[in-house]
Amino acid sequence: MTARVLVVDAVPTNRIILRVKLSAAFYEVVQASSGHAAVAMARKVRPDLVITASDLPDMSGRSLCATLRRDPANTHTPIVIVHGEDDLDERLVSLAAGADDVLSRPIDDLVMMARLRSLLRARDAEAELQLRDDTRRALGLAEDMSSFDSPARVCLIPTGQLEHPEHLARAMTEDLGSKVELIDSEEALRERRNSPDVFVIAEGPYSLGEGLSLLPQLRAASQTRHSAVVYVAQPHMRREAASALDMGANDLLAAGPDSAELTIRVRKQIARKRTNDRLRANMRDGLKAAVTDPLTGLYNRRYTMPYLNRIKDRAAEHRRPYALLVADLDHFKQVNDLYGHAAGDTVLVTFAERLRDNLRAADLLSRWGGEEFLVAMPDTDHAAAKRTAERICAIMADHPLRIAGGAEIRVTVSVGLALWHPGDDQDPLSLIEKADQALYEAKKQGRNKVVLSNRIAKFQPPRASQLEMALPLANDTDSMPLRQATRS
Repeated sequence: MTARVLVVDAVPTNRIILRVKLSAAFYEVVQASSGHAAVAMARKVRPDLVITASDLPDMSGRSLCATLRRDPANTHTPIVIVHGEDDLDERLVSLAAGADDVLSRPIDDLVMMARLRSLLRARDAEAELQLRDDTRRALGLAEDMSSFDSPARVCLIPTGQLEHPEHLARAMTEDLGSKVELIDSEEALRERRNSPDVFVIAEGPYSLGEGLSLLPQLRAASQTRHSAVVYVAQPHMRREAASALDMGANDLLAAGPDSAELTIRVRKQIARKRTNDRLRANMRDGLKAAVTDPLTGLYNRRYTMPYLNRIKDRAAEHRRPYALLVADLDHFKQVNDLYGHAAGDTVLVTFAERLRDNLRAADLLSRWGGEEFLVAMPDTDHAAAKRTAERICAIMADHPLRIAGGAEIRVTVSVGLALWHPGDDQDPLSLIEKADQALYEAKKQGRNKVVLSNRIAKFQPPRASQLEMALPLANDTDSMPLRQATRS
C-alpha cells in the first residue's frame, strides 16, 4: 500500500466514493463517521493522512484537526478538510486552524490525488530529518535552538501576463511582515549567496506553462533545492495544477492568486522550511564532530548504534528485511609494517571513499574500529546484500592503491554478512555478532571472500593470484613477503 488514509464523514455515500477512488490508487483506507470515532481510530491505526468533512455530527472538521494536533502521535499527520462548496472565507479559516489543505465538492480527482502525493512526500521527508534529529538527541547532543528568526525572503515570479503583480507583492508584504520581491524567471535561476525561503510562481491568464517549466529547474539547482515553492494556477489549469505538485511544488492555489490565502500558505511554508533547515543544520553541525571518524569522515560507533536501533524499528514496522555487512581489510597490519602508518591511513581513506561511491544514499556506513567497517542496508534482501558485498570485494581487488612515494599496493577485503527478517527477535548487536563470525570464517577460508552467516557465498575473485595478497607489486620486488596474521 502507498499509505494509510483515514476518511471521516457522516455521510456513508461520501465515504464510499472516497474509499473507491483512493483504493484504486492503492491507498489503504480506514473510515470513521464522527469526530470522536476518528480520534479513536487515529490512535489505533496511526494514519499517514486524514481527510475529514468540515461538518461532523459531534464536532467541526476544524475541531477534529485541533484535537488530532494535540496528540503527539498525530501532530505531524497531514490533514485535509473537505467543504461542501468553494467558500473562500471558510477555506481561509480552515487553513488558519491548522489544516494542511482544503478541498471543496465536487472534488477534482486529478488535483486531489496530486495534493495527497505532495503532502505524503513532504511528511516522509520531514520524518527522515526528524529521525536523524532524534538520533542526535539520543546521543545527548541536543541544544536549545534560538527563538530568533530573521525576516523571510519571498520571491514572486509572475508569468503569462499576470495582472498587477506589483499589487499582489505589496499586499503580501503587508500581511507577511517580510518583503516580497518581484523577479522574473531568469533571475530566479541566477546563482545567489542566499536563496529565498519561498518562491511563488503565479501563472497569468495567458500562461503557456512558463511557470511549470521553471519548477524542475528550481528543484535541480543546489542553491534553490530546499526553497519552498507555492504554485498559483488559473481555474482552467487543472492539469498544470496537478503536474506542479508532482514536479516538486510544496503547495498550490488552484483558483488564481488571492493575497489573503497566499499569505497563509506562504507563512506555513516559511515555518516548515525554517524547521527543516534547523533539522538539517543540527544533523550537519551537531553530529559531525562528535560522531564521525576524523580520518575517514565516516560515522563512528557512537552514532551507529542508536541509528541501527531505528533501522530495526522501522524494518519491523514495515515488515521489510535489512542487512548488515562487516568488512575488514586483509593483511592491514603488514601495510603499516612495510610502508608506515601514513600509507595505512591512505588505504583506510581510499577504502572509505570506494565504499561511499558504491553504496546507496539510504545505507549507513561507519568505521567500526581499526580496519573494520560496518554497512547497514535497509530494505535489502539476501541477493541484493550479497551482490553489494561481492562488488566491494571486486573493486578493492581489481584496483591497486597508490601511496606516498609512488608505490602501488593491492589490498583485498573480506566481508561477513548477516540478515534480519520480519519476525526475528535479534537486536542489531546480535546481528553484528553474526556478521563478525561470518567475517572470521571468510578470513579462515583464504580472505577476499564473502560469507553469509557462516556459509560461504559463491564468490570467486577475478584472479587467483589476488588471494595471495601480493604486496608489494612488481616495482617493489625486493621487499620481504608478508607475514600471515590470524585475522588481518
